[in-house]
Amino acid sequence: MPSYTVTVATGSQWFAGTDDYVYLSLEGTEGCSERHLLDKPFYNDFERGAVDSYDVTVEEDLGEIQLIKIEKRKYWYQDDWYLRYITVKMPMGDYLEFPCYRWITDEKEVVLRDGRAKLPRDDKTQILKQHRRKELETRQKMYRWKEWHPGFPLSIDATSHSDLPRDIQFDNEKGIDFILNYSKAMENLYINRFMHMFQSSWSDFADFEKIFVRISNTISEYVMQHWKEDFMFGYQFLNGCNPVLIRRCTEIPKKLPVTMDMVECSLERNLTLEEEVKQGNIFIVDYELLDGVDANKTDPCTMQYLAAPICLLYKNLENKIVPVAIQLGQNPGPNNPIFLPSDATYDWLLAKIWVRSSDFHIHQTVTHLLRTHLVSEVFSIAMFRQLPAVHPLFKLLVPHMRFTIAINTKAREQLICECGLFDKANATGGGGHVQMVQKAMKDLTYSSLCFPEEIKAKGMDSKEDIPYYYYRDDGIKVWEAVKSFVEDVIHIYYESDEVVCEDVELQAFVKDIYVYGMRGVKSSGFPKMIRTREKLAEYLTVIIFTTSAQHAAVNFGQYDWCSWIPNAPPTMRCPPPTEKGTVTIEQIVESLPDRGRSCWHLGAVWALSQFQDSELFLGMYPDEHFVEKPVKEAMAKFRKNLDEIVNAIAERNKKKKLPYYYLSPDRIPNSVAV
Repeated sequence: MPSYTVTVATGSQWFAGTDDYVYLSLEGTEGCSERHLLDKPFYNDFERGAVDSYDVTVEEDLGEIQLIKIEKRKYWYQDDWYLRYITVKMPMGDYLEFPCYRWITDEKEVVLRDGRAKLPRDDKTQILKQHRRKELETRQKMYRWKEWHPGFPLSIDATSHSDLPRDIQFDNEKGIDFILNYSKAMENLYINRFMHMFQSSWSDFADFEKIFVRISNTISEYVMQHWKEDFMFGYQFLNGCNPVLIRRCTEIPKKLPVTMDMVECSLERNLTLEEEVKQGNIFIVDYELLDGVDANKTDPCTMQYLAAPICLLYKNLENKIVPVAIQLGQNPGPNNPIFLPSDATYDWLLAKIWVRSSDFHIHQTVTHLLRTHLVSEVFSIAMFRQLPAVHPLFKLLVPHMRFTIAINTKAREQLICECGLFDKANATGGGGHVQMVQKAMKDLTYSSLCFPEEIKAKGMDSKEDIPYYYYRDDGIKVWEAVKSFVEDVIHIYYESDEVVCEDVELQAFVKDIYVYGMRGVKSSGFPKMIRTREKLAEYLTVIIFTTSAQHAAVNFGQYDWCSWIPNAPPTMRCPPPTEKGTVTIEQIVESLPDRGRSCWHLGAVWALSQFQDSELFLGMYPDEHFVEKPVKEAMAKFRKNLDEIVNAIAERNKKKKLPYYYLSPDRIPNSVAV
């Protein structure tokens, strides 16, 4: 009688094991096995992290095993079980691997296919076609689209983390409780004694040091020491936590009536302003999106203010980017002066503080929330709805969707909801952040997510002209490494452009992203269909780069650059100045956040800058969704390329007072999970 050896691997997460009844049956091309009992209460099999083996004897050869059915029947109480994989040793000695990497909950059954990736065209038998179709039908009922706010990309239909399918929940919900984590962060930073001191101003800049944690040789301490200097102000547009706004200025906008007389003392090449523009030495950052956004009114005891500044910058003879003119509103006029480095010290300092505050708002809501978190959630939902587990693109993408829907759901539950934590310290709380996302959607285009294309569109692509733009340099390297890996995988499964066109599941995935994520807006430039392998490689690179590298670049530097409150004020408590020569140090301190808001801000940027426990970084794929040797070789090549990037960045940073490491692959998590 033929005998099959079945090996079952249980997850190593807390509470991953089970004491329930577990049954297994095999379905092959020549027949099906009976249901075999693998585990029952008090057998002590399927413990956390265990690998258990069983012999399954059948009366006749089942042929090639196509499906494995696992059934779990409750013994006493709900006992979820995380099944990693099953390996079957055939009677002739060869092995088949059946990846699962899912929770089996309640009294559910799970039907698994072997780990070889298959396109829809590869399934020839009715049983496999039916399994594929049924899996997607089930998933589409579980992963439903929902509009959180008008004009937003659609998100998951769930009001709380506990409403989500078990497979995409965090293993430990307490670990991502924003209220708990922010409070814990303030306790760890020894600032919890200030957290309730709203309306209580600091006495001077030095007073902010009471909540500033000195950690030897960190960027945050360097920022605290140099934040007033123009070079530090300019440097952050290139390599801070929001290095995506600066662009080369090709023409001074009419709404910023800067004259040669104003900036002559800041220009170093004996050229006119127009000539400097033509030579590519002038740059601009425009916060127009903030114009008309309502400031936070949730606290009647504290007025809060926003501005929509325009900042003109200059590349000096040392190739440093420095500010030369700042206008704090969009409409020029006598009450909206252009501030200059030659103005009184406090006039110029306050103007720069206003720019830094505006930059913080755009960073949090547009660069970070919309363009990484919300976009990545769209990719995740579409993947679960349209790509079955056997599809090679599901296997490729699923590590980059880990916990993304969960973290966003938790954020909507506690952080950016009405009366959420975001309202406590931020001038765009209370609804302003919603207005900002709605306005920013018009600039959320496919090309803007293509990293090299976006850098070039902003005129920031020349290493010779702009030599210290490490965000660009490292980002291009990571983009190329990801793209090379994606191309290798595509060429394994898609032998021609025709095969790409015929992949109905791929096309449904792409359509879901366009219709629901981008709301069917043609001007977004998101494709409705992918017709070539080249375009598919670019499309998948956009997805993986956005969910990993782009998020890392704009998230994990928040404590470094925003913990010194005057360098990134989350709110301003006085309106922008309307004339020159009146600003005092007392006025600046009164404008900056009070003690309570400063503490909540510090707790937030600390918590958001921490990696998850057991973080998986780019190129780390411990869950073996792919079993084929060519893909594993492609993964090894990918990791080798990433290691070379890590080494190059580490070597460069040895010589830097301000190291740039946010795009070092060993610090890029695979997915948006914090």
